[in-house]
Formats: sequence, structure tokens, C-alpha cells
Amino acid sequence: MIIEGLLRFARNDGTGNYTYRNKLNQIVTTSDGSHTIYVPELDEHYHSIHGAVQESDFIFIKSGFEFCNANPLNILEVGFGTGLNALLTAIRSMKGKREVNYTSIEKYPIDEKTIISLNHYQFAGEAGKEIFNLIHSSPWNINVNICENFNLTKTEGDLTIKPPQGQYDLIYFDAFGPDKQPEMWTKEIFSSIASVTKTNGVFVTYSAKGEVKRNLRACGFEVSHLPGPPGKRQITRAVKI
Repeated sequence: MIIEGLLRFARNDGTGNYTYRNKLNQIVTTSDGSHTIYVPELDEHYHSIHGAVQESDFIFIKSGFEFCNANPLNILEVGFGTGLNALLTAIRSMKGKREVNYTSIEKYPIDEKTIISLNHYQFAGEAGKEIFNLIHSSPWNINVNICENFNLTKTEGDLTIKPPQGQYDLIYFDAFGPDKQPEMWTKEIFSSIASVTKTNGVFVTYSAKGEVKRNLRACGFEVSHLPGPPGKRQITRAVKI
């Protein structure tokens, strides 16, 4: 199934400048039945075509949220995207006793028409639709209590220009891949991430590229390789030392 909508994004022209374009994006059904968005200009999907929800749950919930034992738990997400990681984290938070403070940074928020076409809430249990709607209807740049144990701050901003603020126990790094958005995977970006990550804080991402791991190590992280979800051989989890 393909649904089209508008997505505004920027492309680096090789000189450090960005050209802004409006392109038709496409909502595509992945192998587990959940939606992802395909961006033609980048030839890239927001999530794995082998299963969007399956991938998000494996990498960010099972390998990140359930691994990190901080209480309260302060999470920084790089790349809010469709809000899938926030949705799954909120649902998981409701089942526990930890207070979760979730801050997400997104440079290009997705338009409302595309958001309401996504089916992610169908994979999040009875409360899925209500929580999904609350996440997306909450204002940007304001802290909002979404549900029991889960507080959300969606931040519209550019990490390459303005470093993150605060101190965090867990980092969800979910930018487009290093070959599509290389400016987001540099040593400089990871250094700014490291500066707001607490000692023993956890960093998780789907990329297991050598350059990513080297940059993380250079910024004070101890890096581990984990088996990935279907369609992905390995993922990266790192701990700030």
C-alpha cells in the first residue's frame, strides 16, 4: 500500500549549503504490516522494510529501554520522525514504575496528513491510538505529560547547529543513515551527544558501520555489537565511560 503526502526536507549541495524542496513522500507497508515512509529524494525509508515496528521495538525498546536501568529515566531521541519510538516507549513506560522524561529533536516535522495515515498505533495495544494521537497533537518545544510515567518534549531544531541541552541516561539515535545524512554521524555530533550523556548512559542505533563505532569510541563510549532485527545483521549499543 502506498499513500502519498508532502515532506519538506533539505539536501546538502556539497558546499555546506542546503536546498529546500517539497517532494511527494510515500507511506509503504513493511513486512510486519506496519507503515514506514519512503523519501524519494534520498532513496531512503524511515524504518526497515522488513518491519518498522519490529525494528523499533528490537533496537530502541529491547536493546535500549530495557537495558538501561536508570530511574527516573531521561531519554534523548535524535530524529522524532513518525513518532514510532516515542509511542512504543510510552506504551512500555505505562507497564512499569519508572518516570520517563522523553526529549526528541527533529529538524523536519512530518505533515499532519501523513501522520494521520500511519497505522503504528494498531501495534501498540488498547491504548495505542489514544497515546499516538496525544503524542502528535502535543505542541512542540513544551513538556507535556502524555500518560502515566511518560513526559514528552518534542523539540524542533537542528543538531548540527544547536547542541542538545540537559543530561540523559539513554540516547535513541535514529537519524537517516550515514550514507544519506553524513553530517549527522560525525565525531562532532557524537561529541555533543557525549557531553549530555551521563556516565554509564546508554546509546543505541541501528547503524553498525565502522566509522560510527570509531567516532563513538573517540567520544568516550564503550561500543558493543549486537545481533540485529530481521534484515539487519548487527546494531550498535554503546555505554558512556
